[in-house]
Amino acid sequence: MCLHHIAERDTLDLLHSRSSFVSQKLFSKEGHLRNMEEAKGEQPLLERKKYYENCPGCKVDKAKELSAGQGVSYTKLFVLWMVALSAALPISSLFPFLYFMVRDFNIAETEADISSYAGYVGSVFMFGRCLTSFLWGTIADRFGRKPAILIGVTAVVVFNTLFGLSTSFWMAIITRFLLGSFNGYLGPVRAYGSELFREEHQALGLSTVSSAWGTGLIIGPSIGGYLAQPVEKYPNIFPKDSFWDKFPYFLPSFVISAFAFVVAIGSIWIPETLHNHKCSDESTEDDEALENGSGDTDNEKITKENENLFLNWPLMSSVLTYCIFSLHDMAYTEIFSLWAVSPKRLGGLNFTTSDVGNILSVSGLALIVFQLALYPFVERKIGGIGCARLSAMLSIPLLQSYPFIALFSGAALYIGLSTASILKNIFAISISTGLFLQQNRLVEQHQRGAANGISMTGMSLFKAIGPAIGGSVLAWSEKRMDSSFLPGTHMVFFLLNIVEAFGLSMIMMLKTSRGEKKKPDQLQ
Repeated sequence: MCLHHIAERDTLDLLHSRSSFVSQKLFSKEGHLRNMEEAKGEQPLLERKKYYENCPGCKVDKAKELSAGQGVSYTKLFVLWMVALSAALPISSLFPFLYFMVRDFNIAETEADISSYAGYVGSVFMFGRCLTSFLWGTIADRFGRKPAILIGVTAVVVFNTLFGLSTSFWMAIITRFLLGSFNGYLGPVRAYGSELFREEHQALGLSTVSSAWGTGLIIGPSIGGYLAQPVEKYPNIFPKDSFWDKFPYFLPSFVISAFAFVVAIGSIWIPETLHNHKCSDESTEDDEALENGSGDTDNEKITKENENLFLNWPLMSSVLTYCIFSLHDMAYTEIFSLWAVSPKRLGGLNFTTSDVGNILSVSGLALIVFQLALYPFVERKIGGIGCARLSAMLSIPLLQSYPFIALFSGAALYIGLSTASILKNIFAISISTGLFLQQNRLVEQHQRGAANGISMTGMSLFKAIGPAIGGSVLAWSEKRMDSSFLPGTHMVFFLLNIVEAFGLSMIMMLKTSRGEKKKPDQLQ
């Protein structure tokens, strides 16, 4: 009996020692998940992390940890929103007046050819950005997010102003190309938005970027619509034969450039988030992975330090899907503005640039409310990719309703078109935000700039094709008004829906990223 008790005691001691060893291992990986109350005032996360005194990225990370439980910083959200807005405003601000601008260049042989030339001017911006986006992403990873942002915003001030002074078709082409070539800082801004906030606020941060982006694509045309040709619209303020009469499209470009100048000055004081030491991944990324819900920081990192991003299929499939929707959205933006101002005999609405500005202003306001108030809640419920899938499905019947909305008149036309425009832009931004979130969660910090550069390069290429295709398709449709099969604009929106359906099929095959589904309390 004594020998039996001794053996039993030894067995229990051995089990206890193994249990203690396992507990210690689990504690080393999950100890970072304890909050301030559970730690009774202690700060184990800050104690375990290694911060470098002169590293700006470490300063941001430390501030993020100290802000646990304090909520999101609305000042940071506002700054991020302003920077992203300055990148988006010049892209589509020209669309409401582009038809008239090309007409004034006297380069089109017929009225129907104006849309084709307008498509070239709209496309060259994205072509320039396509050539340089990866370069700007690499610069952001090498020298920091802040320098890339400062250079990009300053370029908007210079080249957007020159575009407003264009007196010929080729001057407009060259200035838009240079503006696009230096406007590659949206990728660094997206990386910046994912690094500036704690994990629980990342969706709101990236949602703010996409909200500003979408708002800029809507408010930009509103500015162009209200302020172009000021001598004709506001003769009491802008007299005939004045500077504003000689350069009728300068005022909207000047207003956007002035806004970008203010943002450039403010960007001097934004914090840098890039780490300037080689040990950043060891000191911060492992703890961030634990905090985000990844139980094995060594074996479950999605992108290794030296891995080729082009071989990261989850990332590349998300980028390809984003490119398809970018092509669709840019073609839609071009077509909507040109279709709205085209004469009724060509299937258009015969709107003025101010009418287009009114509709897009309402859409922009609704988009801001949705992205800041509703999108984070929806994203928590069904995930970013879930939002994107639902939005893509609902966009198809909405788009095909546009030619029928055009049959309305008076107030019914404005209400119907405004409602459709609001929904379309909400769906488009929900798709972009969901893909933004996934792409930034599929790579680590030291590769986010390059990953976003790849995304921006592909997106810019497809968006460069979008306006040219959109303008050409609209010009073609205006020549077949009497066709028996999908006459006029019916064909235009049908072709847009084909692209949308193809993008939907791709987004249905995407897998949700791990960071989107796992929560810290799900660790076992």
